[in-house]
Amino acid sequence: MTDHIATTAPRSAHLSARLEDAINHMSLGIVVFDEKREVVFCNRRYTEMYGLSPEQVKPGTPTQELIRHRLKLGLKVQVAVDDYIRERVGRDIALDTTVQEFTDGRIVAYTVYPMPDGGGMATHEDITEREALNARLKKQYELGKEQEEALRVRNFQFDTAINNMSQGLCFFDSDHRLIVCNDRFVTMYDIAPERVSPGMSLVEIVDLRFEAGSFPAMTRDEYLQWRTNVAVSNEAKDSIVELKNGRTFKIRHRPMPGGGWVATHEDITEQRQSEVKIEYMAHHDALTDLANRVLLNDRLEYALGRVSDGEMVAVHHLDLDQFKAVNDTFGHPCGDKLLRSVAERLRRLVGDSDTIARMGGDEFVIVQAAISDPADATSLAQGVIDALSEPYEIDGQQVVIGVSIGISVGPGDGSNPDKLLRNADLALYRAKSDGRSTFRFFEPAMDLQMQTRRIMEQDLRKALPAGEFELHYQPVVNLASKEISGFEALIRWNHPTKGLISPAAFIPLAEEIGFIVPMGEWVIRKACATAAQWPDNLQVAVNISAIQFRSPGLMQVIVGALAASGLAPTRLEIEITESVLLHNKEATLALLHQLRALGIRIAMDDFGTGYSSLTYLQSFPFDKIKIDRSFVKNITENSSSLNIVRAVAALANGMGMTATAEGVETAEQLHSIASEGCTEMQGFLFSKPLPAAEIERQFLSGRGPREAQGRIVAA
Repeated sequence: MTDHIATTAPRSAHLSARLEDAINHMSLGIVVFDEKREVVFCNRRYTEMYGLSPEQVKPGTPTQELIRHRLKLGLKVQVAVDDYIRERVGRDIALDTTVQEFTDGRIVAYTVYPMPDGGGMATHEDITEREALNARLKKQYELGKEQEEALRVRNFQFDTAINNMSQGLCFFDSDHRLIVCNDRFVTMYDIAPERVSPGMSLVEIVDLRFEAGSFPAMTRDEYLQWRTNVAVSNEAKDSIVELKNGRTFKIRHRPMPGGGWVATHEDITEQRQSEVKIEYMAHHDALTDLANRVLLNDRLEYALGRVSDGEMVAVHHLDLDQFKAVNDTFGHPCGDKLLRSVAERLRRLVGDSDTIARMGGDEFVIVQAAISDPADATSLAQGVIDALSEPYEIDGQQVVIGVSIGISVGPGDGSNPDKLLRNADLALYRAKSDGRSTFRFFEPAMDLQMQTRRIMEQDLRKALPAGEFELHYQPVVNLASKEISGFEALIRWNHPTKGLISPAAFIPLAEEIGFIVPMGEWVIRKACATAAQWPDNLQVAVNISAIQFRSPGLMQVIVGALAASGLAPTRLEIEITESVLLHNKEATLALLHQLRALGIRIAMDDFGTGYSSLTYLQSFPFDKIKIDRSFVKNITENSSSLNIVRAVAALANGMGMTATAEGVETAEQLHSIASEGCTEMQGFLFSKPLPAAEIERQFLSGRGPREAQGRIVAA
């Protein structure tokens, strides 16, 4: 036997050294065995594959020994060695191929070939790399199929998504030719779907729209020129387009890298109509359709800004006489009809440049601009007294009232709206004191009321250090769960001689003299300290005036109050009115976002009575809108109030805000606000504002400070 080939007989003459060398250099391991299953010879590759010495594979070695040596390398699949050997040796020698994986990671395929003399030959091939390559190819193939399927699914999802968008969508390439558009785009412009296909030019699309009548109030060439200019500008652009058919679309044009553009077309007709309606309601009285305080203030400021030398602006403050008697005798519906009749008579008396506003209740203001002599104001005032004193026919009943008027003339009596209105109010007080159904001009001698005001101011400044303020809390009820969700903190002044004073009597004065800031800081600290002792699920709301909101230390006060009390920021709610946003809007919004970042909730109070506008709701995501009690009061009797509540509730729900109705006093009002989508209510129907101790006794009795749930509202 040589070093690499063992034989049991002298080497055959024809088995040359060259053949021997070739066999030893084959990539296959080769073993030849006789009919006794004993080794005849094996090549070098076989010994290398299994780490065997020539002694272990010498001629005459039983093949079961070779198998045993192979198994010592360790098969990946565990087998019983003896059983495996008996099975392999015991079977007939026949053509057979077996693949074995070893624990060292190798994969070997060996094939048994039967020989004519009864023996056989086995070839052993290391196919590790080939199998790895096959596995990689298979994986790539499967991955390719997966990617192809994923692409198909994505394309299907894309088609489904764009065709179910609420906006119309279209892509154009750099040559202004259509790449794709969705179904919504086609239908919103009344174009037949079969007439639209990729590759169409912008001109052809415009012609189809022009043919369908889905076009703005301009010629085809004008519109095409405008759209072309937008496209070639390579700039993002948002446009509002009003079509001849009454629809209003918002087009968002966005250029694409490498040329072309994508545009979305959104039908905002109803949104625009709602905006116009809300905007109108924000500036007009719901009952009489006259201007409200907001519009009055704007018109008065405008009139003062336009007066030239020798011209004047007269402010007439009207208060109806005997109106309360009409309400008490004939009921509020009759009173509302009377107010509308008064508004109609006033409209017939004033000039085109004049403004009539309802201030609330039975008070009206006329801005007379511009006049050259106070006698013009006298003439109008007397005409108003005569006209409003004429009898009214209301529901078959004759009603007679009068009117008292206070007049201030600017710029002499005031160069700004606030002062003119305040002086007209002082003059009205004198007119009513002098017997009603008359008018009086403002005079400096009317400072008697100002003296009373100064006395109250002095008492007000002493009240805080003297501990005369206290907080009452009014429950806020969730209409879905019928449980208390929190409380609004309301300040009361317990005057040492005058007793409990309503906030309406001293809050305006506190705001005017700046005392609202220290007083408001006390309210924040007190409310947080009290609420911290209540269940964790209950919130506390604190009103922040516009003046207090502009004070530089407000954030520190709030953070300090939360830290000192241990109240979670998420349980504090800050209520502001739209007037807060009128001054230094950017700084105000920055502070609102800082408060929101702490987790504090922000509510817009008295929505609909002041400066309400969608621009404010769009500029900051309020958590809550509080619908003013003036709308809730008349909701069951007045369709205008009902429509306002409905519109505001829908607006709030659409923007993800809570809608809270204030001043709910009757079950009928509760049913109406719930039906219109309001989320919460507060009002005397459930509870008037109460001191903290009474709140705890009535609603929180028997519950620890960390136990959840306020009292359930009775059905």
